[in-house]
Amino acid sequence: MEQAVLLPDGGYAPLDAWLSDHGVSGLFVVCDPSLEFLSRFKAKLAEIGERMPVVRFSDFRPNPLYESVAEGVARFRASGCNAILAVGGGSAMDVAKCIKLYANMDPARNYLRQEIVPNAIPFLAMPTTAGTGSEATRYAVIYFEGKKQSVTHGSCIPSAVLFDPSALDTLPPYQRKATAMDALCHAIESYWSVNSTDESRGCSADAIRRTLANLPGYLANTPDGNAGMLRAAHVAGKAINVTQTTAGHAMCYKLTSLFGIAHGHAAVLCDRVLFPWMLDHADRCCDPRGEAALQDAFRGIAAAMDCTTPEDAAAKLDAIFLSLELPVPAATEEQFAELRTSVNPDRLKNHPVALDAASIDALYRTILRQPGG
Repeated sequence: MEQAVLLPDGGYAPLDAWLSDHGVSGLFVVCDPSLEFLSRFKAKLAEIGERMPVVRFSDFRPNPLYESVAEGVARFRASGCNAILAVGGGSAMDVAKCIKLYANMDPARNYLRQEIVPNAIPFLAMPTTAGTGSEATRYAVIYFEGKKQSVTHGSCIPSAVLFDPSALDTLPPYQRKATAMDALCHAIESYWSVNSTDESRGCSADAIRRTLANLPGYLANTPDGNAGMLRAAHVAGKAINVTQTTAGHAMCYKLTSLFGIAHGHAAVLCDRVLFPWMLDHADRCCDPRGEAALQDAFRGIAAAMDCTTPEDAAAKLDAIFLSLELPVPAATEEQFAELRTSVNPDRLKNHPVALDAASIDALYRTILRQPGG
C-alpha cells in the first residue's frame, strides 16, 4: 500500500481534503502529551471540531497496556467517530493501530486471541518524533499480563501520514540525538537483514542518506532539518516494514530498562559495536543467500554512508556516536548475566551473522563499560 503524504500547507488544507475524500464525520484522536505543545495543530483540531465530533483518547502510558487498548476500542465505538488520527510517538501509534485493528472484533473475547479481520476505517498518522518510523509499519507492541505482545497486520498501516515539521520544535536535544540514531539503526539493520529485498535496500540506502544529510539541521532544530528527519525516519520505517530489525535491536531492548536510556541511544550503542564485529566474522554468515550477498550488503551500506569501504562505514558510525556525546553505561556482573538471557531469539533469525551466547556476552562487554572503567 502506498501511503498518501500530507503537508501542513495552507492551514492544513491537505488534511481537510483527506477528511472530505474519506467521508469523515467524526475524528477519534489517539494522542500522547506532545499534542499539548502543538498550538497550531490544536487550533486546527478545534476548527475541525466545529463541523464534526473530535474525540481525544490519551489514557495510555509508554509501553501501553492491553487494557488501555481495550478501553480505547470501547471509547471509539461509543464516540460515533468513523476515522482515527494518531498523534504522537511510537506508543500513540501502537495504541491507535490496535484500536483500528480491533474496532470490529468481539469485545467479549481477548482481542489478542482473535483472528484479525481487516476493516476500512480511515486511519491517519501524525508523528511527533522522527525516529520510530512506526507510521510506516505493520507492527505494534502492547503489554498483556506483564508480557510484551507483538501485533502484526498489514491493515494497521495508516493510509496517510501528516508530516508537520513544527511538531518537532519542542523536542529536547537528547531526544533528537536518540531518535536520529533510531532511524539510522533501522536503516542499517534493515539493509543487512536476511529478509532484505531490492526494494527494502533501496529504502534503507535512501534513509541512511537522508538521516546523515539532515542530522546537523535536526540537531540544530531547523525547519528543514526537522522536515528532512521526519522523511528519513519514515523511509527507514518502510524498510523495516519489509525486513524487521536484527540483532542490534534484539540486544538493545533490555538496555533501555536496565539503564534508563532512550531506545535509539541503546540501538546505536549496540550497532556501533556489532557492525565491526560482523565484518570480522563474516565467515559465520547465516544468510541463505550466502556470504557474497552479505558482503554486498556491507558495500551498499558503505556507499549510502558515502564511505569507500565497509570498514570506513563502521568507523563513521562510531564517530557519529562519539560526536553526539551519548554516555556509555557501566554494567555489573549481575547485569551482564541478565543481558545474556534477555535477547529475543526470533530477532536473531533476521540477523545475517550467527550469534551464540558467548558472542552475545562478549559484545555486551564491549558495548558497555565495566564498573570503574
